Amino acid sequence: MSTNAEKLYKLISNDSKKKQSLFMIALTNPKKALDKICDIGKDLNISVTKEEVIEYLSTIDDEATKMWLIKARGGL
Repeated sequence: MSTNAEKLYKLISNDSKKKQSLFMIALTNPKKALDKICDIGKDLNISVTKEEVIEYLSTIDDEATKMWLIKARGGL
C-alpha cells in the first residue's frame, strides 16, 4: 500500500522542474521546502502533511535526503 507522501514523492521525482525548484528552496530554507511539497500535493489533490512527508522521506536510503531532513527538523 502506498501512501500519499510516496505518490507525491514519485510525481515530484519525475518532474524535473518541480524537483529543481524544491532543491533550490531546500538549499536555503528546508522548512519552506516542506511547505512547498505540501502545496504541490494540494495542487495535485494529494493531501499530505509535513509530518507524513518527513516520515516517508526518512525511509529513503539516500544520504542527501537524510541530511536535508536533519536540517528541516531544525538540526545543524
